[in-house]
Amino acid sequence: MKVKKLKKPKPVKYLKKQFTRNKDKFIASQYKEALETLPKITNETVNDHREEILSGARKYIYPLQHSKHRVVIISSTLFTAAVISFFVYCGLSLYKYQNYSLFIYGVTQVVPFPVAKAGPYYVAYENYLFELKHYIHYYQTQQKINFKSIEGQQQLSSFKKQALQIVVDDAYIKELAQKNHVRVSANDINNEINLLKQQNLLGNNNRVLDNVLAQYWGWTLNDFKRELSNQLLAQKVVSTLDNSANDKANQALTAINSGQDFATVAKQYSEDTTTISNGGQFPFTISRSNKDLAPQTLNEIFQLQNGQTSGIINIGTGLEIVKIISTSGEQITAAHILINYKSINTFIAPLEKSQKPHYYITVK
Repeated sequence: MKVKKLKKPKPVKYLKKQFTRNKDKFIASQYKEALETLPKITNETVNDHREEILSGARKYIYPLQHSKHRVVIISSTLFTAAVISFFVYCGLSLYKYQNYSLFIYGVTQVVPFPVAKAGPYYVAYENYLFELKHYIHYYQTQQKINFKSIEGQQQLSSFKKQALQIVVDDAYIKELAQKNHVRVSANDINNEINLLKQQNLLGNNNRVLDNVLAQYWGWTLNDFKRELSNQLLAQKVVSTLDNSANDKANQALTAINSGQDFATVAKQYSEDTTTISNGGQFPFTISRSNKDLAPQTLNEIFQLQNGQTSGIINIGTGLEIVKIISTSGEQITAAHILINYKSINTFIAPLEKSQKPHYYITVK
């Protein structure tokens, strides 16, 4: 039996070469087939081809746009809910529970919640809390009052009513000031502070003043200037409207300048019942640190010579004329004529009657 001779196997290198050649032929044929099936783009078909490509992409774009739209809606809804919740919380804290915590006070400094309306003006809740908090600070730190006790709660209720009345009155004073073109300047405030420093009523320098304000009332210097501005505005309004006091002071000064005796004029015009019987003479000698006289009067006295008489001095609560009787070193003997201004309530009352205030809280 004849044995058939087996063929010698091809070398590996040859097989790799054959495989590569066949692979290239296959890829070339596939590429050629793909090129033949591609649509031919011409100037006439370019718009159709572009639309075909974009339509394929839109199925990926539309879900993304829809997702962004949902995110915007959800975020807006959450933000609106948070704002509404914030205002509901603040509204309940202010108008129902009358909370005066630091957080709530900070909120009222940003958001102008009203506490009342006086005439054409809304009274800011922040103004009310500003007045109330300095009362509370003083009586807690200096008088050691416990506002959680029954007596303390009664005291707090009284402070609340007082603070509310002050800010409502301030609104009417503001209306009167605008009608009569009265204003308080920064110089007016700084001059008043300088007079207080000279008399050492609140310290004789800024550092001491800052410490006193913080210790007694919990105020900064700007807080004190704000309070001082309100007081000066009320005084200027009264000074402008109280014609009878101005007329009386002018008559007294005219009489003195015409040669009449100061003591005689004082008995005729002065409204200081403690000195009128003595021709207006103060029952004490006056030094620069005297705290019984208005700062404006004290400042004027130490600018006069023996026998000299001042002009009309506006001391805020009234008008004053002073005369130097004698001087002994830093001690001065003097006399004065005092004409008091009417109460600011005299001018507020007609406004309050014609434009009744409306309160948004009931102080308990």
